[in-house]
Amino acid sequence: MIKSMTAFARGESDGEWGSLVWEIRSVNHRYLETFVRMPDELRGLEQTVRNLVGKRLGRGKVECTLRLKKSEGGGGELTINEALAQQVIEASDRIGQMMGGSPSPTPLDILRWPGVTQQPEADIGEVKQAASSTLENTLEQLIETRQREGERIEAMLMPRLEGIETIIASVRQRRPQVLDAIREKLRQRLADLTEDVSLDEQRIEQELVMLAQKLDVDEELDRLDAHVAETRAVLKRKEPVGRRLDFLMQEFNREANTLGSKANDKETTQHAVDLKVLIEQMREQIQNVE
Repeated sequence: MIKSMTAFARGESDGEWGSLVWEIRSVNHRYLETFVRMPDELRGLEQTVRNLVGKRLGRGKVECTLRLKKSEGGGGELTINEALAQQVIEASDRIGQMMGGSPSPTPLDILRWPGVTQQPEADIGEVKQAASSTLENTLEQLIETRQREGERIEAMLMPRLEGIETIIASVRQRRPQVLDAIREKLRQRLADLTEDVSLDEQRIEQELVMLAQKLDVDEELDRLDAHVAETRAVLKRKEPVGRRLDFLMQEFNREANTLGSKANDKETTQHAVDLKVLIEQMREQIQNVE
């Protein structure tokens, strides 16, 4: 079962401390490359994120983004720094006396003074635990998405492989006709040059042997068959196979080019072109395979 490298997943978690959101995006890349963005207070989780991604994914450029929104109440009751509040009141009274009896500050003015009111900080350990758990769930969603996309790619590849097999069979079936046509052309050409029939046949056979060697495509067709079988076998593997499939596409192209150069026949040349179209369609999809 192949997997795509292109996917997106989103996971959320809520608690008394607030809420957090993980977003993970992955696209095709030659190797596994992980980028992590998160609040500074949770930066200690970065290595955990990289290790988990490295265990679950084989290839791709992976962007992991964590957003944290803290609860306004901090998960606890508001407390007042009474000592600081008393100091603010006394200082305000002294300033008022110095200014000839200015109005005293209201209780709301005192509460607004920095540090007078305090909110308990959220337990960072609890937030980290929630972040780690949500990351695992989100990464699992990403993997499931990559698997579904991989199934779609495989469903696209299989008919192309069948198309290649059909072309190989057609070329094999036509080769005797191609050689017969070549023989007839040689016979006609020699007939225009000489009236010695025995010489004509001898030269025809000599020319035909040399041309047959030059135009022999049996090895190319056999290798194309082998590449089709290997591609099917690779698609069944459980480990990442994108690089192997990419290599096979290069080999497919090599044989298709050689077949076209040896065709010496309009129909076979068209088959070689059709082969290249199918191979290119597969290659484009395989670029996204892990």
